[in-house]
Amino acid sequence: MNEHPTLRNDTPAWIFQVWAAFIAALLLIGWGILNLPLDDWSRAYLLMGILFLVSSSFTLAKTLRDGQETRRLVNRVNEIKTEKLIVDSEMKR
Repeated sequence: MNEHPTLRNDTPAWIFQVWAAFIAALLLIGWGILNLPLDDWSRAYLLMGILFLVSSSFTLAKTLRDGQETRRLVNRVNEIKTEKLIVDSEMKR
């Protein structure tokens, strides 16, 4: 039983699939760029673009996740305050 019911646990299969897809995508795009009929400067430019895209994707995902967690925490705090008000009003009756 999960001791924190509000926390989501990913399955090992899902974690494997995510990492496998990420690694496959990086390897395939790298292989594709290296096999293009371009000079080294053009290849380097494309590789830097891919690295920047991956980096900014991680930053965006983290920012979105942090925003969702903050909203979830604020909603939980508001829910607790509401429950406390209901309990207090019922006790006064």
